[in-house]
Amino acid sequence: MKSKVYFSKTITPEKVLELYRLLDTPLSGKIGIKVHSGETGNQNFLRPEFWKPVIDYVGGTVVECNTAYEGTRNTTEKHVKTMEDHGWSRQFAVDILDAEGPDLELEVKNGNKISRNFVGRHMADYDSALVLSHFKGHPMGGFGGALKQLSIGFASSYGKAYIHGVGDVDAFWTSDHDSFLESMADAAASVVEYFKGNIVYINVMKNMSVDCDCCAVAEDPCMKDIGILASLDPIAIDQACLDLVYGAKDDPGQAHLLERIESKNGVHTVEAAAKLGFGSREYELITVE
Repeated sequence: MKSKVYFSKTITPEKVLELYRLLDTPLSGKIGIKVHSGETGNQNFLRPEFWKPVIDYVGGTVVECNTAYEGTRNTTEKHVKTMEDHGWSRQFAVDILDAEGPDLELEVKNGNKISRNFVGRHMADYDSALVLSHFKGHPMGGFGGALKQLSIGFASSYGKAYIHGVGDVDAFWTSDHDSFLESMADAAASVVEYFKGNIVYINVMKNMSVDCDCCAVAEDPCMKDIGILASLDPIAIDQACLDLVYGAKDDPGQAHLLERIESKNGVHTVEAAAKLGFGSREYELITVE
C-alpha cells in the first residue's frame, strides 16, 4: 500500500495545522516537537510564529540538539540564548536534548554503515514526536527534510560528528560521501524504531535556498514556494518533495537547487532509507485546497 502524503499549495500556519489534523493520528504521552532553531544570521529558517498553531494544538515541548561545529548553537549555553533570541523559548517550552550527558545510545538494526546512534539524553523523556521540517537545499546532504531531522536533527553534538564521520568522529569532514548519506539513513531508522512509529512529519517547501538553516551566511531562496506536505512516512514525504522540485520546470531557480541536490547525490539518503524498510518511496499525493 502506498503511503499517504497530504499536500497543499497554500502556505500558512493555519494550513499546517489543517494537514496535521487530516492525518488523524493523535500523538500520545509526552510529545517532542523537533524544529530547526536557525543559526544566528540565517534569514531563511521558519520562525516560531509560523509553527505556533500546530505546536499549541499538539501541546508538546519544542526540542533541539547542539551542533558539532562552531557557531551559536554548538554549546548548550549558546543554543539556549539562540532559542531565546529567535523567539522559541518566549512562546514554547524548550528542551535542548543533549544539554547534559551522557548521550542516549540507540541501536541501529541492520544498518548500512553504523550500528549505533547517539542522541540527546533527554529524548528518553518523550513518548512520541512531531517532526517539523523546512525543506531546502543543504551543503553536505544535498537537501534537508524529514530524514535529516530524524538523523542529524535528533543526534547529539557527538552523534552528529559520529554520523558525519560514518562512525569515526575524527573523519567529520573527510568520510566517504555516500557512506555519510547511508549513515544518515541508519540514524533515522533508529529514531523511528525508538518511537515505535509514533511520529508525524510535516515538510514546508518555502524559502528554498540551496543552503541549510544551519548556515549563518546563506544564499537567498532560489525557487518559488511550493507548499506544505504532511505524512506518517518520512521517506515518502521527502520523496514527494524531491518530485515536486523536479516537477517545477517553469521555475527559473529549479536548476540551481537541483544542481545542489544532485551534486551531493541527495536522493541516495532516500534510497538507503527505503532499503532499511521504515517507509516507502511509493506514495499517494492527496491535494488539499
